Amino acid sequence: MAYAHRHLLAIEGLEPPEIAHLLDLAESYVLLNRSGKTARDMLRGKTLINLFFEDSTRTRTSFELAGKRLGADVINMSVGSSSVNKGETLLDTAATLNAMQCDLLVVRHDQSGAPNLLAQKVDAAVINAGDGMHEHPTQALLDALTIRRRKGRLAGLTVAICGDIAHSRVARSNIHLLTAMGSRVRVVGPPTLIPAAVEELGVAMFHDMRAGLADADIVMMLRLQKERMEGGLIPSSREFFRFYGLDADKLAAARPDALVMHPGPMNRGVEIESRVADDPARSVIREQVEMGVAVRMAVLDTLAHGPRRND
Repeated sequence: MAYAHRHLLAIEGLEPPEIAHLLDLAESYVLLNRSGKTARDMLRGKTLINLFFEDSTRTRTSFELAGKRLGADVINMSVGSSSVNKGETLLDTAATLNAMQCDLLVVRHDQSGAPNLLAQKVDAAVINAGDGMHEHPTQALLDALTIRRRKGRLAGLTVAICGDIAHSRVARSNIHLLTAMGSRVRVVGPPTLIPAAVEELGVAMFHDMRAGLADADIVMMLRLQKERMEGGLIPSSREFFRFYGLDADKLAAARPDALVMHPGPMNRGVEIESRVADDPARSVIREQVEMGVAVRMAVLDTLAHGPRRND
């Protein structure tokens, strides 16, 4: 089975062969993009709408670029000046989008479950570009592609996801994907920023940074999401960096060839020091951005042509 779903709403629930299909297809688009060629016939005649209820630069831009490289007609809806801001409900928006007869709908929303609701009400294939604190599936896919290209595999690797686990949809999607593909996943952070019962997801939990990074193959830092926090979860940004920010001293606990990742945008001096973030030998943060376009091309290609089976 290549990919048996109409939408991409979450990583949770996907089978390893379906994840592998998306990664393999994305790999082909990496090579195509680097060759300078385009595949403008793949989505010719298809309409892609980017509907972002939250601000975004990397995700929205990479979906726009992915759609255009595949030949789709791309529309970016500005929610700030739309009817949504004037009181229109999400279901009213769904009816409007249906009338536009779009083929692909990319949705980012601050409420968990919003893309799922739209998927039930529109005819288009819906892609979750991040919903509340739920999931961000294409981010996990691009992270996995980055790791697989550098390490040659996902199975058997030790991945430490560090920082604000509690508020991170990136962390949740990565946990589901990496554990499904055979990685050993650790979550590292202060007790106030790690959700209860996280170990039920099949991960190991650490509150000490150096212990959590010991012999790790991948160190994945997360953005400190102050906009989702209630007061008092961390004493200060300075204290957070002292104990949980990634610097060269803490990174020394990981394997010598460990890769450093961050979904962006980075708060330098809070989650990660510049010397580590910009280290050409260890950091793959810029490569993650490149992989994002290829992964989103693969997702758009797959969903535009409907569920596929390998018979």
